[in-house]
Amino acid sequence: MAEITIFVAFIAGILSFLSPCILPLVPAFIAYISGVSADQIKSGAYNRSEIFTNSIFFVLGFSVIFSILGVIVNTIFSGIAYDFRIWLGRIGGTVIILFGLYILGVLKLPFLDRERKFSVKKTGYRHLTSFLFGAAFAAGWTPCIGVILGAVLTLAITQPVNSFYLLAAYSLGLGMPFLLAGLFTAQAAEFINRSGRFMKYFNLVAGIFLVVIGVLVFTGNLAQVANLALPAETLARG
Repeated sequence: MAEITIFVAFIAGILSFLSPCILPLVPAFIAYISGVSADQIKSGAYNRSEIFTNSIFFVLGFSVIFSILGVIVNTIFSGIAYDFRIWLGRIGGTVIILFGLYILGVLKLPFLDRERKFSVKKTGYRHLTSFLFGAAFAAGWTPCIGVILGAVLTLAITQPVNSFYLLAAYSLGLGMPFLLAGLFTAQAAEFINRSGRFMKYFNLVAGIFLVVIGVLVFTGNLAQVANLALPAETLARG
């Protein structure tokens, strides 16, 4: 079951990157942490290795925060009794379903509409600034990424023994596209400029994804999905 939930967390990280409140701002993030302008990105007049290095420190910043969250969840919830974990799964599944309905626009949750931001002052050391900006990015999130992250945290609470790996997988799913954007900055900026027509489908895809995961967690069938995946892997190897 651990493998399937870790995969779910990884996909959730990718969805967070593709969210309407993150994807359009990626060029601005890259420009801020690397000190290049939008015109330099368009013209290709920038140091690719420097941008990529700063992107690595930015990803490390939010990965450290999310990993710490995973350790905290494991510390708090790992000792709970099995019977209580069953109810925790039902509660957690319900919460994830509510998050999915919120993204679909079916349900209004006012507390999720509040934007949380932490400002970071430049330190004079660009790599350190990138790391701190990544940490601030993790600590203060906008509504659409907060819902997906909240779902992953809820999933981690229902499986505290895997919480660190779940948050690490989420960081990987969120971080890999950032690193690719840092490595192929001009191409990424062009892709993002053309992505507007696909953004209208994001809420539908992300919302359905969370509702399905929530139902599986609530009913305790997420493990069965993992069991179905094992025969498929066996056939593929054969």
